[in-house]
Amino acid sequence: MTDAKVIPFDDDRARRRGRGVGRPASGSAAPATEPAPDRREPGPEVVAPRGAPGPDGDADRDAGIGGRGSEPGVLDRLLGDGWDRRAAHGLSFLRRRLTGDYPVDDFGYDADLTEQVLMSLLRPVYEKYFRVDVRGVEHLPEAGAALVVANHSGTLPWDGLMLQVAVHDHHPADRHLRLLAADLVFALPVVGELARKAGHTLACAQDAQQLLSRGELVGVMPEGFKGIGKPFADRYKLQRFGRGGFVSTALRAGAPIVPCSIVGAEEIYPMVGNAKTLARLLGVPYFPLTPTFPWLGPLGAVPLPTKWTIQFGEPIPTDGYAPEAADDPMLMFNLTDQVRETIQRTLYHLLVQRRSVFF
Repeated sequence: MTDAKVIPFDDDRARRRGRGVGRPASGSAAPATEPAPDRREPGPEVVAPRGAPGPDGDADRDAGIGGRGSEPGVLDRLLGDGWDRRAAHGLSFLRRRLTGDYPVDDFGYDADLTEQVLMSLLRPVYEKYFRVDVRGVEHLPEAGAALVVANHSGTLPWDGLMLQVAVHDHHPADRHLRLLAADLVFALPVVGELARKAGHTLACAQDAQQLLSRGELVGVMPEGFKGIGKPFADRYKLQRFGRGGFVSTALRAGAPIVPCSIVGAEEIYPMVGNAKTLARLLGVPYFPLTPTFPWLGPLGAVPLPTKWTIQFGEPIPTDGYAPEAADDPMLMFNLTDQVRETIQRTLYHLLVQRRSVFF
């Protein structure tokens, strides 16, 4: 018997002929053998690319554009979670504006525009720029009328706007603050119209009385232009509270008075001077001169990013007085002085606690 010649097996040649390693040739019977164990080192787990067909052949079931599966989709990553709800909400708002299907009261208050647009524009300034810290919001009533009395400062009335956002966003009953503003606000183009739509009205006893009789939450800043236009050297020193007309209004309505102290607004535009001649020419109460305005032009109108605190004090009840008490000048003087002293004392207390103007 002759010795069999051993021919080495060429893997590459077998693959080129369609015969992989361990695969018998066509038409031949090969013994059934167990496959050799895989001795390769374990590699990283292979994950199918996003959008590739899965075991059931559905490529986009878990990776759809809208991101309805376990991972966010393309639009979710670009626009953020809940973009579809926001888009539907925005389209619904546009439909209401185009069709006129939104309520406006006899003062011009447009709740739909205020909620969807004005508050959305003011909220980033409130939360990110001034970083307002609100305290004592539980002193505001859940329902019914109340008069919020606050100090006024800052050269421009940012404090009134931030106070409005504070009540809107932090009150558990989602109440809206109806601010009383000076005549000059409503004489300005665009600004006056927006103020009306935001729920502001004239700072007069008749409008305030009507709002309180409806059970509204009304805000007033009795210092007026004397407070907002005072020099930086007099910061956090309350000016005279008018003639106490807000107390008379609260007494007639039987509404509690809620003192409110605002710290942080005094430093947004440090008013170091007042161009009185120019103010008279322009017909405004004062023309502020600050370290940045008017020297830097429009850039000087940007407020400094101070850290704010708004604190609501305990309400002062007025429903225990007789109806004729609103005409008692001595009582009005005493209540006015009580409210003013409460706000001033709280301002000093907050200033002692404050570590920095900006942080």
